[in-house]
Amino acid sequence: MTAVVNEDTWTARRINRTALITMVVMVFAWAVDYIDRFSIGMALPMIGAEFDLSKTQQGWLVTVFALVYMVCQIPAGFLADRYGSRGPMLVTLLAWSAFTAMTGMAGTFGMLLVVRGLFGVCQGLFPAASFKAIAERTTPGNRATVTGVMLSAGGIGAGLAPLIVGPLLMALGWRHTFFWMAGIGAIIGVVVWTLLPKPLPKSLSSLPRTEASTPEVSRKQVLKSFVVWKFTLLFCATNMLNYGLITWVPSYLLEARGLTLNQTGVLAAIPMLVSIGTTILGGWLFDKYFHDHGRWYLGSIALVTVALLTLMVNADSTAEFTLYETLALAVFGMATMAVFGLPLRVLPTAVTGIGMGVMNFGGQVAGAVAPVAMGWLADAFSYTAAFGFLIGTTFLTAVMAFWVPQNPAQFTFSPASPRG
Repeated sequence: MTAVVNEDTWTARRINRTALITMVVMVFAWAVDYIDRFSIGMALPMIGAEFDLSKTQQGWLVTVFALVYMVCQIPAGFLADRYGSRGPMLVTLLAWSAFTAMTGMAGTFGMLLVVRGLFGVCQGLFPAASFKAIAERTTPGNRATVTGVMLSAGGIGAGLAPLIVGPLLMALGWRHTFFWMAGIGAIIGVVVWTLLPKPLPKSLSSLPRTEASTPEVSRKQVLKSFVVWKFTLLFCATNMLNYGLITWVPSYLLEARGLTLNQTGVLAAIPMLVSIGTTILGGWLFDKYFHDHGRWYLGSIALVTVALLTLMVNADSTAEFTLYETLALAVFGMATMAVFGLPLRVLPTAVTGIGMGVMNFGGQVAGAVAPVAMGWLADAFSYTAAFGFLIGTTFLTAVMAFWVPQNPAQFTFSPASPRG
C-alpha cells in the first residue's frame, strides 16, 4: 500500500533543511560547471601558440561552445520538466567530464572546435535541470535566496579556475590539465546525484493561487509569453559582461600588462571571488525587499557598473585595472537575482524547466556574441575597444530594467488554448 505524503509532515525545519542541502549540492555542481567551462580562457594563450591562432580564432573556441550550449537550452527545459532534475544532471555531469578529457586529446584546431561543440551539448542540458531542482525543493519565499547562492557558484568556479588551472597549466601543460579536471567533474556528478533530497509537495513549491496571475500554465504558454522573452533579452544583455571579462581579461593581463601566467591567474580570480558574496546578497535583498520593486534596483546597479567599467578601461596600472574590475563585478553581482528572481517566483514548478531554458537561451546568445566580438575588436582596434563593448551592453541593461515587469501581477501569460 502506497503511503500518502501529507503536507503537515513538511515542518518548517524539514523545508529549510531540504532547501539548504539542495543549495549546497547545487553550489558544488555549478562550481565544477564554471571551472570546466572557463578554464579554456586560461588555456587560450597556450592553445593559440600551439595551433598558431589569431585572437578571433581563439574567440571561436569559446563561441562554438556557447552557440551549441545556447541551442540546447529550450530542449533542455522540456527534458527537465518531463524527467525531473536528478537523472539529467547526472548524465550531463558525467558526459561533460568525458568531453573535458577529449579537449586535451584534440590534435587540430578543427577537432578542438568539434569537441568544444559537443562539450556545449552536455553542459547545455544542465542549467534547466538545476533550476528545476531548486524550484522543486524550495518555497517561492526563499527561492531567490537559494538560487542566488547557487548562481554565486559561478563566481566560485570562475574565481577558482584561474587559481587551479594556472598552476596546472604551468606544471602539466594544457592537455593534461583538462584530463585532471575531467576526473574531478565525474566524481562531483555522482555526489550530486546521491545527495540531492526529495522534492517538496507542489502546494509548498508554488505560489498560492491568489497570488499567481495565471495559476495553471502550459509549456506552450511559456514559449509564447512576451514577458518571458523580455526577461530572456534582459539576461542576454547582463550576461555579456561576465562572458566578456572571463574570456579576455587573462589574455589582456598577459599581453597588454606583461604578467606571468601565475600572476594572471591570481588577478583574474580576485573579481570573480568577490562577486560570490554580492550575488548571494543580491538574492537575499530581492527576497526581502525588492521582489515587487526590481526596476530601480537593477537599473541603479547597472549604471554604477557602467561608471566602474569606464574607470577600469582608463586605468593606468594593473592594480587600478583589477580594482575597478573587482568593484564592477561586485556591484553587478547583486543584479543577478533582479533578472531571475521574479520569473522563478511566478513560474509554476511544472514549467520551471522550460521557462529557465528560454531565459538561459538568451544568456547564451551573449556567450556566443561577446567572446568573438571582443576578439575581433581587439584584433582590429585594441583591448580598450573590446572592453568598451561591455560598457555599452551594461548600459543597455540599465535601460531594459524599466522594460520588464516587476511584480507577479504584471507577469502574465496568454490564455491557454483548448488543447493547453
